[in-house]
Amino acid sequence: MGTMNLLFGATTLIYLLASICYLVAMLGKRSQVGRAGRWMLLAGVILHAACFGVRHSTAGGTPVTSLHESLAFFAWCLVLLFLLLDLRFHLSVMGAFAAPLAFLLMIASALSPNVVVQLNPVLKSWLFPVHIVFAFLGNAAFALSFGAGVMYLIQNRMLKSKRFTGLYQLLPSLDILDRVNYTCLSVGFPLMTLGIISGAFWANTAWGTYWSWDPKETWALITWFLYAALLHGRLTVGWRGRKAAIFSIIAFIFLLFTFLGVNLLLGGYHTFEAFAIL
Repeated sequence: MGTMNLLFGATTLIYLLASICYLVAMLGKRSQVGRAGRWMLLAGVILHAACFGVRHSTAGGTPVTSLHESLAFFAWCLVLLFLLLDLRFHLSVMGAFAAPLAFLLMIASALSPNVVVQLNPVLKSWLFPVHIVFAFLGNAAFALSFGAGVMYLIQNRMLKSKRFTGLYQLLPSLDILDRVNYTCLSVGFPLMTLGIISGAFWANTAWGTYWSWDPKETWALITWFLYAALLHGRLTVGWRGRKAAIFSIIAFIFLLFTFLGVNLLLGGYHTFEAFAIL
C-alpha cells in the first residue's frame, strides 16, 4: 500500500501542477507554460498507469471495483484522451478544463474509502477489463465534449451580447470548439457502444443473460440513445454550434448520473458492493 499511495499522491500533485500551468498559460498567454503543463500531464499519465499496475497486482484483478478506483481511472482516461486531442488540435486551452477536472477527480478519489476490493470470482473474465476500458474512455471523451460545449456557449454569448471580456480573447473560435465537440462525440460514441456490447457478453458469462434491465444497464441505454440522437442530428439534420453544445451538456448530465448516481443511489448488479467477494 505504501508504494501505491506514494504513486497516487505524486500523480495527484502532478495533475495540480499541470492545472496551474494551463491556467497560467491561458490567462497570461504564455505558450511555453502550456507546454510545461503538457509534459507534466504526460508524466502524470505514466505514473498513474504505474499506480494501477501496483493495485492490479495487489487486488489480483482489474482495479476498478470501488468508487476510489473508478474516480481515479476516470481521471487517467480523461488526461490520456486530452493529450491525444491536443496532438490533433494543438488546443492547450482545453487543458485548463481537463487538468483541473482530473485533479478534482483524484481528490474525490482520495476522499473515498481506499480499500482493495477482491473481485467476485463469478465476475472474473477477460471481458471485464475490456468492458471497463471502453466504457471509461467513452465517458472521458464525452467529458471533453462537455467542456468544449461549455466553452462554446460562453464564447457565443459574448459574441451575441457584444460584451468582450478578457475571456473572449482566451477562448478558441466557435468553429474550432464545434469541431472539438464533434470529434469528441464521434470518438466517445463508438467507445460507449463497444462498452455496452462487451458488457452484455460479460454479463452473459457471469449471470447467464445478456441484458437484465439492471438500473445501470437501463440508464446506460438511455444515455446511449441521447448521444445517438445528437450524432444523428449532426450528421443528417446539420445540428451544429449552440444546439449541439447544449445537447452535449444535457447528455453528459445523464452520463454522470449513470456513472455515479446509479451506483450510489440505486441497487442492482453494478453497485460497487456487487463486485466484491460475497
